[in-house]
Amino acid sequence: MVCQQAFPATWNPRGRAFFLLLLQYCSAVLTLVSAQEPSARWPTLSGKPPLVIARGGFSGLFPDSSSVAYDLARAVSLPNVHLWCDVQLTKDGAGICAPSVKLENATDIATIYKSRSTVYQVNKVPTRGWFSLDFTFEELANNVSLNQGVYSRTNRFDSHGFAIITVDHLAKTIKPPGLWLNVQYDAFFTQHNLSMTRFVLSVSRRVKVDYISSPEVAFLTRIASGFQPTTTKLVFRFLGRDEIEPSTSQTYGSLLKNLTFAKTFASGILVPKDYIWPVDATLYLQPRTSVVADAHKAGLEVFASDFVNDVPLSYNYSHDPISEYLSFVNNADFSVDGVLSDFPITPSEAIGCFAHLGRQASSQAKPLIISKYGASGDYPGCTDLAYEKAIADGAEVIDCPVQLAKDGTPFCLSSENLTESAIVDPKAVAGIFSFNLAWNQIQTLKPAIANPSAKYKMFRNPKSQNAGKFVTLSDFLALSKNAKSLTGVLINIENAQGVSVADAVNEALIKAGFDTQTSLKVMIQSSNSSVLMKFKGKSNKYELVYKADGNIVDGPDADSTIKNIKTFADSVVVSKDFIFPELEAFITNTTDIVPKLQAEKLSVYVETFSNEFVTQSWDFLSDATVEINTFVQVAKVDGIITDFPNTAARYKRNLCLGVGKKTPSYMEPVKPGSLYEFGGHP
Repeated sequence: MVCQQAFPATWNPRGRAFFLLLLQYCSAVLTLVSAQEPSARWPTLSGKPPLVIARGGFSGLFPDSSSVAYDLARAVSLPNVHLWCDVQLTKDGAGICAPSVKLENATDIATIYKSRSTVYQVNKVPTRGWFSLDFTFEELANNVSLNQGVYSRTNRFDSHGFAIITVDHLAKTIKPPGLWLNVQYDAFFTQHNLSMTRFVLSVSRRVKVDYISSPEVAFLTRIASGFQPTTTKLVFRFLGRDEIEPSTSQTYGSLLKNLTFAKTFASGILVPKDYIWPVDATLYLQPRTSVVADAHKAGLEVFASDFVNDVPLSYNYSHDPISEYLSFVNNADFSVDGVLSDFPITPSEAIGCFAHLGRQASSQAKPLIISKYGASGDYPGCTDLAYEKAIADGAEVIDCPVQLAKDGTPFCLSSENLTESAIVDPKAVAGIFSFNLAWNQIQTLKPAIANPSAKYKMFRNPKSQNAGKFVTLSDFLALSKNAKSLTGVLINIENAQGVSVADAVNEALIKAGFDTQTSLKVMIQSSNSSVLMKFKGKSNKYELVYKADGNIVDGPDADSTIKNIKTFADSVVVSKDFIFPELEAFITNTTDIVPKLQAEKLSVYVETFSNEFVTQSWDFLSDATVEINTFVQVAKVDGIITDFPNTAARYKRNLCLGVGKKTPSYMEPVKPGSLYEFGGHP
């Protein structure tokens, strides 16, 4: 099992501590693919499940090509994960794993050997940098450390002394289930009297190499006779459509039209994902191409590249990377044969837990899925479209934050300040608050989608940013009654008119028959205990939900505060950081707030779960499903409040829950706080 393997020699004591702290994967098994692998044949060329290829290991978190990145990829991915090594050659001919022929972006070499940068022609372009071929392996291994080369990712692990490793070290010490060597610059090394051909032929006699890829036709043609496809498969890597392949002088776009030519020297092709699912300039998907079907027809496997969790995805995926992977491996017409990812846990989840998962699959987990203003990640909050999508996506409870119009009409809106949820022209209306306008005036306003991550240049569904209509509380209740999949409604009373709103809510509930019906649970939420007390005793069927502040976690008398809450509430809403506090986006520890509340028989609902990776701590690996899984499995929360109900509802149905000791490693929760400990206290 992964947890029992020896610690790599290149790990320092802190690295060993991390391995124990971060992972709870000793139940992981090394059999393909998951505890409940579908028996149906996959629409890949071989009929087997797609491969997960970890680019430089788990390079989305740790320095690319470091031992820690490779080991984490092994631990949290499908058991047959293939570890990708970008092969570079040193001055003395050693084959090392490094993401580029220039080393300064992903190492500290520029500070160690300050005066040794050089200018070389790379693909006919003069390029200055610190090149691997100017250094012996000993110079690199003994003095240079790997760093995170993507500057938007955390640099917290850059000072840990992760050494550059050789291909042999990767194969013999880390022992990947599958080894994928990528040779990007054969022509460059050949110009400087270093033979990549000699190296790959030599290393393949010492260790098992499963795949070798390259964007250079001449290199693949030259080595083809030295490999049997049953042992080592050669893969032609396509670059940008307009880039020139150096040995044929053709563009990669034109070579794509002649896949029978590629079949003469390769067993497969590796293409950027937008070759398969093009995305337009506005980040919306275009109709898929026939690349996979054409390649399969030619007898070529198809691997897709450029998968990362921490960049804006097509809006069609609602910022959810699992949805993106599923579009490549789980549609009715095709599946790619593998995906190349910086975050291998996510495609492992997609393939092992969520592929072939029907909408009618039964729930395997406990937490109640409560919407946040409907599906407000996809449509303007509290509109008819947001509520309809929340229901379709699998929310079990939909919410209505109630405001009062000037004429006393209760309606659903996230805030009494209309400028937060609608486009308002102050010159055209008497005021900008709900109580300044009559309902018939509010109906004329254009809804506006919320963009809570706009400062990170991450936006929500621009094509529908003003879609939908606002709804009255009565309309909301009628919609809820007609939705057979719902189990309840949540009425949120949070504005300055709280007591008056409570009276209007109670009247609307009685008028709609919610005080006597039993099919839908009614939940009344407020941070004002006086509001909740107005409903206490009116109906034994209402669940009173208190929105708590930080005093229940670290206040001077937290225990008595919790006991007092029980006198007027049945459940509590808390923020995520009440449970897993953060420092510089790293979780520092786990509080005891959930067991304390549950000991008083108070259910615990947590908000707000969003798909945008910038809303999640580093511990959750830029994956909303990892975050949800950890809150459910570690914190054991009773409910999840989310603006993307589809992600949470899909999680509850996944095939990897409820299987006990057979739970695969990629559906085990992370240990909150482990990265904080590993990275060292700031």
